[in-house]
Amino acid sequence: MNQEKLAKLQAQVRIGGKGTARRKKKVVHKTATADDKKLQGSLKKLAVNNIAGIEEVNMIKDDGTVIHFNNPKVQASLSANTFAITGNVEIKQLTEMLPGILSQLGADSLSSLRKLAEHFPRQCERCCGES
Repeated sequence: MNQEKLAKLQAQVRIGGKGTARRKKKVVHKTATADDKKLQGSLKKLAVNNIAGIEEVNMIKDDGTVIHFNNPKVQASLSANTFAITGNVEIKQLTEMLPGILSQLGADSLSSLRKLAEHFPRQCERCCGES
């Protein structure tokens, strides 16, 4: 960039005359640890209790993806009807989780799995037929 364009841009952000600050306020971004502390404080107010012995948590979405927590920290407050699951998360396809997830699937998920199994051979025919 040439000096004229830079001077024009600098003049647009300057509030006062020469020697004054260019901006009114400094934007401070929150860190993730600050949010975690606020969340833990809110959970403490709800009197949540740790639930031990949970090895994994799987949340199955309508589009066939699974939100998978391995060794999560699970906290619950039955009086407040609140459950909190924290830990490392992985987003996987339902087909990647088979066959271990079959025992966790309900009736709705099994029907969607059947539909997925019906579409799978058709997709293979399209892929193999085109190449």
